[in-house]
Amino acid sequence: MQHQPEYMLGVDIGTTSTKAVLFTTQGQVVAQHAVEYPLLCTTPGMAEQDPLQIYAAVLSAIQNAVSSSKVAAGEIALVSFSAAMHSVIAVDQDGALLSNSITWADNRAGEWSNRIRDELDGHAIYLRTGTPIHPMSPLCKIMWLRHDQPQLFGRTARFVGMKEYVLYRLFGEWLVDHSIASATGMFNLQQLDWDQGALQMLGISPQQLSRLVPTTHYLSGLAPAMAQQLGLSSSTPFVIGANDGVLSNLGVNAIGPGQVAVTVGTSGAMRTVIDKPVTDPAGRTFCYALTAKHWVVGGPTNNGGSIFRWVRDELATAESAAAKEAGLDPYEALTKIAESVTAGAEGLLFHPYLAGERAPLWNADARGSYFGLAMHHGKPHMIRAALEGVIFSLYSILPAVEDLIGPTTHMMATGGFARSALWRQMMADIFEREVVVPESVESSCLGATVLGLYALGKIDSLDAIGGMVGATHQHLPIPENVALYRRLWPIYAAIPKQLEQQYRQLSQFQRETAVQVR
Repeated sequence: MQHQPEYMLGVDIGTTSTKAVLFTTQGQVVAQHAVEYPLLCTTPGMAEQDPLQIYAAVLSAIQNAVSSSKVAAGEIALVSFSAAMHSVIAVDQDGALLSNSITWADNRAGEWSNRIRDELDGHAIYLRTGTPIHPMSPLCKIMWLRHDQPQLFGRTARFVGMKEYVLYRLFGEWLVDHSIASATGMFNLQQLDWDQGALQMLGISPQQLSRLVPTTHYLSGLAPAMAQQLGLSSSTPFVIGANDGVLSNLGVNAIGPGQVAVTVGTSGAMRTVIDKPVTDPAGRTFCYALTAKHWVVGGPTNNGGSIFRWVRDELATAESAAAKEAGLDPYEALTKIAESVTAGAEGLLFHPYLAGERAPLWNADARGSYFGLAMHHGKPHMIRAALEGVIFSLYSILPAVEDLIGPTTHMMATGGFARSALWRQMMADIFEREVVVPESVESSCLGATVLGLYALGKIDSLDAIGGMVGATHQHLPIPENVALYRRLWPIYAAIPKQLEQQYRQLSQFQRETAVQVR
């Protein structure tokens, strides 16, 4: 009797690395491998990556995860993909690269983002496409390329994202799933097709974009030499999958009514799942596809774990060095320093907009600041305020989400920050909700494989994820901390609204006086 495949491989093409995780069909991790790559930031606002490096990283991650597992090629039931959103790569008619991958973090389309929003009926485009008008959006990036790099724009046969490029190299087809497409600002959520108004504004045709397919679409027939290199069978189905954000919700089992997933990695996001696409009249939230019956509404913050890294490298170098000498994790040492200060940092607030901000401000010109500094504040207050500022920033997304979908009751927290008991407790206190950390930290990869099982008809519902996700930490709000944060929140929320003009003036000054990084 033929042995049935028992394993599934999730591949997450992220901003800083590609990770491949091999699971059993019950969701248990068998093997994993990650390959990192750099972000190229040689001029102000630039954040690019080399597609060839990322393609090589995908192959290496798959190959090493499979080989280290000792699992036979025929036992792997599927490969399914997760990927970061908003990347743009220009290619010629032969598929050759004309540009690097311009990532979500690239801000060079800032001025065109403002013009689209203010002068070109950008809000109407948002209402049709669900992607806020912001430099992260491929819509704004392509507009910038058209006007600021016209020679490149004129030579480009097709604008694609990173996952599209990887699958083209593997299977020779230009395909984009509805989930990645719904994060481009060019995909009409109701028609499930490229938005004619957006494309007309950009001066491009649908033929210059990839063919749209559902997130459950899969390919097979991998070239034998490539299959052998990867340790897979030529017949192994490759499920196109979805974007990393929506798959993270699935991977932590936050797909039911009132359930919210909050993720803090380098950046952060809050997301909830509904059964049909919805956009915000005030333009504060995104709406991205998971499946035809699952749509993810929420908002991202630019500033998550990157803020803690900035604190470590710029404010606490001595403390970090001392921790390393003692064989301790610098982040754990800084957390202990932050814990020496009471909730609310004795009235010191930090707005973490070091990389501008997305939801709910959608203002690339926003800038970070400490507010309330007084003589009694010291470095421990500044460290704690920075960590609280990240959670306050996430909390500011909640009203917009609840305006659209109603009250939320249950929070699942994932990402690097979830390893910190202090940050988890801060989240419970600021949100005034129970916070649960799921057992599997590889939520996007797990979500991709569950979507893969669904795509291949091996499960009838995405609810099967419920049997694969346990809980490792649970935190309840501490009433006295909640009371302090409730007093500070209105002050925190009012400041960015008051400073919009100053943000724009200061960011313009910074651009004009910036010294090019060499």
